[in-house]
Amino acid sequence: MESDASALTPETLAHLQTWIGNTEALNDDITRAPVRAMSAMLDRDDPLPQDGDDLPPMWHWLYFLPQHRQSEIGPDGHAKRGGFLPPIPLPRRMWAGGRLTFAQNNPLRLGQRIERQSTIASVKHKAGRSGDLLFVLVKHALHNADGIAVTEEHDIVYRAAAQASDPVPEPTMAPTDSVWHREITPDDVLLFRYSALTFNGHRIHYDRRYVTEVEGYPGLIVHGPLIATYLVDLVRRHAAGAWIAGFEFKAVRPTFDLHPFQVHAKPSADGKTVHVWANDHDGYLTMNGEVRLSDTPA
Repeated sequence: MESDASALTPETLAHLQTWIGNTEALNDDITRAPVRAMSAMLDRDDPLPQDGDDLPPMWHWLYFLPQHRQSEIGPDGHAKRGGFLPPIPLPRRMWAGGRLTFAQNNPLRLGQRIERQSTIASVKHKAGRSGDLLFVLVKHALHNADGIAVTEEHDIVYRAAAQASDPVPEPTMAPTDSVWHREITPDDVLLFRYSALTFNGHRIHYDRRYVTEVEGYPGLIVHGPLIATYLVDLVRRHAAGAWIAGFEFKAVRPTFDLHPFQVHAKPSADGKTVHVWANDHDGYLTMNGEVRLSDTPA
């Protein structure tokens, strides 16, 4: 899966930018089974979910799952490119971050029929130290019968295949002043369960030979949205009763299954925000974010 050095000509980039404004609308039902499964995977002792219960923040990722036919799947386990998302000619794809808002007066609830409207908002090229990067911004709006319940901006980054001569980015040490924290062991079972729960066929999360020999990583990669979910879950466990109004996060460095990692949280003095972050076994920052809490408890 080598990247073509000439793939990102101005003409190619202009063609990819014709996807800007591309839209997609999907419908789904907020059913109970994925909620039970997510609760088990996060090691939560939740009561059995019932129709009418609020869907926890971030758990909307359990719905609108990719359901491409097997013949439409590409070599990396994702759908072949060129449908809703532009056909980026770079082999490595990662979830780079996102920004989400949750409507307190109109939460998603179990048993609801919901719609997701998605739009390609931008396609931008950047030259990184290890080669070309392409960032695709996708905006989502989730509606129930009463209107918009969740808005989300999803950042996707595409990059060239790894080369032995690539410079190694200087890591950033994570803060050490968290108030709440948790250690996670990202074993094969955890990564498999999350891939299965989100119907994510991306081979970097479960195919060790592929991720090391083809994409050049040292081990299986922990899903970015899984780490983001752990960060929000940490806040939910310690700020019980508070309404999570929003969350923004940025993936800083890949997390591999070779060692445990930690998630951390530190609430602000006024209690309106919580700084959250994750670090690897060396103490390097891997994800950084902020949870916004509502002034009025849910």
